[in-house]
Amino acid sequence: MEMQQQLLSMGFPDELASQALAATGGKSIHQATEWILSYHKSDSNSNSNSNPSPNPIQPKIDRFFHFHSKPPPPPPSSHSATAKVQVEEGEEQSLQRKRRKQQLLVSSATTSLSSSPHEPLSERMRPLTIDDVVGQDHLLARNSLLRSAIDCNRLPSIVFWGPPGTGKTSIARAIVNSSSSSSTYRFVSLSAVTSGVKDVRDAVEDARKLKLKNSKRTVLFVDEVHRFNKSQQDSFLPVIEDGSVVFMGATTENPSFHLITPLLSRCRVLTLNPLRPDQVATLLERAAADSEKGLARSVGMTKIQVTDEAIEFLSTNCDGDARVALNALEASATTAAARLVSSMKQPFPTGDKEADVTLDDVSKGNEGNGVGSFVATVTLDDVKEGLQCKHLAYDKAGEEHYNLISALHKSMRGSDADAAIYWLARMLEGGEEPLYIARRLIRFASEDVGLADASALTQAVACYQACHFLGMPECNVNLAQCVAYLALAPKSVSIYRALEAAQKVVRESVGQNEGVPLHLRNAPTKLMKELGYGKGYIYPPDNPSSMQSYLPPSLQGMLKDEKLRQK
Repeated sequence: MEMQQQLLSMGFPDELASQALAATGGKSIHQATEWILSYHKSDSNSNSNSNPSPNPIQPKIDRFFHFHSKPPPPPPSSHSATAKVQVEEGEEQSLQRKRRKQQLLVSSATTSLSSSPHEPLSERMRPLTIDDVVGQDHLLARNSLLRSAIDCNRLPSIVFWGPPGTGKTSIARAIVNSSSSSSTYRFVSLSAVTSGVKDVRDAVEDARKLKLKNSKRTVLFVDEVHRFNKSQQDSFLPVIEDGSVVFMGATTENPSFHLITPLLSRCRVLTLNPLRPDQVATLLERAAADSEKGLARSVGMTKIQVTDEAIEFLSTNCDGDARVALNALEASATTAAARLVSSMKQPFPTGDKEADVTLDDVSKGNEGNGVGSFVATVTLDDVKEGLQCKHLAYDKAGEEHYNLISALHKSMRGSDADAAIYWLARMLEGGEEPLYIARRLIRFASEDVGLADASALTQAVACYQACHFLGMPECNVNLAQCVAYLALAPKSVSIYRALEAAQKVVRESVGQNEGVPLHLRNAPTKLMKELGYGKGYIYPPDNPSSMQSYLPPSLQGMLKDEKLRQK
């Protein structure tokens, strides 16, 4: 029913659309339209001696190209054979032009309908072989581990760790598709988001059967592998150990925290870096130039251009994420194509020449024929609209969360207020919870400023209360004020080190910790006084010059010696 509606929207009659779907089995909209075109051609040939239909079967081309057809030529005055031949040739050429226009529209419409909803540009533009991969030169150099493994057809089990859109999945697929590996390995992909242990077992069982049948090994790729829990990750251990599969996993989280140690022991962890702007620009230019898989297929047009300013803007504002850049470029191309279609609804200022526009003019954008506007151009304004805002790689519960708070803390410790406010801005723009930052500032006020500026703690607590009262975005200036104050304040870690030394003594003391000396104990009852509680205690306000010990006997002078050693 959906295919029939698509055929009807192209302008085909209901009866003919039903016949086409029945003849082609309803498998493909493209096959159905080809059948209709072939049917019309054969019908025209068989009825060449009869009167032609005044409205030949044809999609609604005027939805895209608003041309005014020329009036039909007057009948020839001479009935000679030569005149008849000329008229017939003119009619045949006219019919061919109509068919070529019709085929272009059908081809564009079917391509757009079949690919656009299912395959984003970032998916279509994945590299086919390892030589097509852009970036990650530290992993793909000629003498690298990965290159050597591919050349020797001895792929190890690998965990790819890196930010989104840096090529983890693409590299894994390209490895298997490379010339030296394609005949030896089969690629099977699972996602930890939608798969479980049963899916892993089924994949492993198929891999074992394939290995016994034709000695072909299976590369089992698991995307978002960090989402598997410990028991699910344990299921990979025996099959990696006995060589049933070559395991490849991809994760955006730190493997040290999210993957079990036995799995890391069996795999090589390869770290991917965010792509540089010039590398992202290369991918964008490749997508714009590819007429089969690139932007032209996204919008169903024969040609599309992207300005240098648009590519530069996308490549510098995607934060090294190729997927973000390509998806934004595809959205921008849609905007440019819509603008082109809208402009073509106005009559061209070329008069009767409009009827001479051919498919070649459309595909080439021939300026000489006045149809240069058929080439959609993606401009800087289009990509700004497509990207909406600068993309920031930040995860409030992931690796980048801890990296940025560490950078903020160390910048304040180093008294660099400018750097501290920069890292604060990065966290706020990434969507960090302001109260989390305020809590860390309270900690910093005592740990790093301490007694060097006793008012620092008051400032930090007041900042937390302000963030609690105001919330974002108003509290951003309160955080910035506190960050700058703490960064510029004098620093002292004496309190932090004293507490650390005392905790170390408590943890490492031999035997049972000593009890509180009797003279330091309270004696609220008669029995406790008789037992010696509080006996010998000197009240300092009455005896300011008196000396007494406040530590257990075994620790006399130990903490002071420990602090001296740390200094």
